Amino acid sequence: MSLLILAVATPARAQASDPPPQESEVRAVLLFLAGGASGFGLHELGHVTAGLAFDAHPRARRLDYGFVPFFSIQHDTVTRRREFVIASAGFWVQHAGSEWLLTARPNLKSERAPFLKGIFAFNLAASAVYSVSAFGRFGPPERDTRGMATTLGKNGIPEPVIGLIVLAPAALDGYRYLNPDSKWAKWASRGAKITAVALTLAAGR
Repeated sequence: MSLLILAVATPARAQASDPPPQESEVRAVLLFLAGGASGFGLHELGHVTAGLAFDAHPRARRLDYGFVPFFSIQHDTVTRRREFVIASAGFWVQHAGSEWLLTARPNLKSERAPFLKGIFAFNLAASAVYSVSAFGRFGPPERDTRGMATTLGKNGIPEPVIGLIVLAPAALDGYRYLNPDSKWAKWASRGAKITAVALTLAAGR
């Protein structure tokens, strides 16, 4: 009998402690934004980690471009191949994070996981924004896609090509998010990510 009372009382207690619907939605929005901020932090941490690995003394510097004050991660002069790795590291972190999310939580779309969805949304949005910037060749000279383009091959490659390389994994991951059972998208996405890393071999010395 005591077990029966406990089984009935527990849901009642949980229901009584549930936050009101409006408070719950506000909390979900805040968690989503926190996830987006964490995604941004992980992207920048990728640049910092790569810079530290090459003893390039990464540091933040104010970026004066447009009307919104911002910053960029600067570092000492390195070889072209190392420059490619440092410039690419933020995208590699994004792609790895999205891959982990879509592999560990293939049905993320159907879950109530605002924080994780915030990280995933940032990864896709950042790739899209950088790609548009690369296609139009606009933005601050310190932009990652320009740094990647100038280091590949003997004399660099057109920046719009880098835009496609950055956008492809994100677009495929977006498709995977909406269609979690798609096997072709899963392997195409992974192939695009591996290709993006393998391009390190094509960077100048």
